[in-house]
Amino acid sequence: MNPAPLTTLRRTTSEIDARTPAHRDRAIDGLRALALLAVPTGHWLLGGFTLDTGGALHNASPLASFGFFAPLSWVLQMLGIFFLVGGHASVLSYRRAAARGEPARRWLRGRVARLGRPVLGVTAVWAALIPVLYAMGVPGTTLRTGSTLVIQPLWFVGIYAVVTALTPWCIKAAARLGAWSAAPLLGSVAVVDFLRYGPFGDAVPSWLSLLNLLPGWLFAYQLGVSWGEKKLGRRGAWLLLAGGTVLFAALLLAFHYPASMVGVPGEARTNSHPPSLLVLALAAAQSGAAVLLHERIGKLLRRPALWAPVVVINLSAMTILCWHQTAMLAAAVPGSFLDGTVPGLTAGPDTWGWIAARVAWLPVFGALLLLIGRYARGFEAPWKRATHMRRALAGLLAAGFAVFALGLA
Repeated sequence: MNPAPLTTLRRTTSEIDARTPAHRDRAIDGLRALALLAVPTGHWLLGGFTLDTGGALHNASPLASFGFFAPLSWVLQMLGIFFLVGGHASVLSYRRAAARGEPARRWLRGRVARLGRPVLGVTAVWAALIPVLYAMGVPGTTLRTGSTLVIQPLWFVGIYAVVTALTPWCIKAAARLGAWSAAPLLGSVAVVDFLRYGPFGDAVPSWLSLLNLLPGWLFAYQLGVSWGEKKLGRRGAWLLLAGGTVLFAALLLAFHYPASMVGVPGEARTNSHPPSLLVLALAAAQSGAAVLLHERIGKLLRRPALWAPVVVINLSAMTILCWHQTAMLAAAVPGSFLDGTVPGLTAGPDTWGWIAARVAWLPVFGALLLLIGRYARGFEAPWKRATHMRRALAGLLAAGFAVFALGLA
């Protein structure tokens, strides 16, 4: 065996470790990387397709047939962790910007630009691809299915941009109330859940659930801000872990919330869109565990071999988020043209064989994501060569794709 690749790998990991500033909080980056990887893993494992007689793909989920797999969604639903570390990191970034004399508006503009460029890139590319794929014979139903999957994770970016804009107010709330500043957000979601699921649920308009969008996802972000401001310590973390766990169990067992943290086709209720109180209970427990394990994770990531992948994942965060569904579709759409169904890909996710086959497909999806990311990562960097005309065209294409994906045209 040629030792050269292994030697190169060791040298690279050592260089990454050596270039990392001593003050870098490796545990925060590690938690963010873990939450990032949970997104494609969850979508690839808990999402599937069925193939109709016309050769078109439709969304499906193994949870519709295997309800006892719902606990897997508890593990893979790590957006609470993502918002937690996002709040923690935003505080540090905001404080550094203020120390440099940078206005809050400029700080926010830079943060939003880093979020918006990759989203604009993926939606513009898909807008240009749709007519090409349709001309090549891909059914319109398949294109709508694919568009729905692509746009599905992008709602998170919009919500994250909004809560990031609230960082100065989150800091003020943490200074006044500490970690308890997140409690009113929990209470707000509880009130809305009571109204839509309680004895008056039939009389409550469906749009009321949208009131949970902002407080539901701001909850963990506020905890992260409090943590970054050193207002959340081990005692508070234990309270979050215990209280979140008890509330989670009570909502499942006594109040009969859906067990799955993701939407299941055919189910009338969903926990995540918009977030229900169960999502906040899970986020509380996860946040408590993250704070308690912070030092241990940091020590573990002092090893160069473990730290280097974390750096790479964090540098490709938006690429992973924006393009992982495209990677799965890059396998599924060609598979829909083959004779018969492909196990784990275009066959219905309703057998044990599908589960085994889907696990076997995961490395393929990962390889396709790496290949796509090689070119798509350019959308994460500032568009220095982009003229106003090109930016306007990209925005127009992205808007057109959103209209198509949301079924407005």
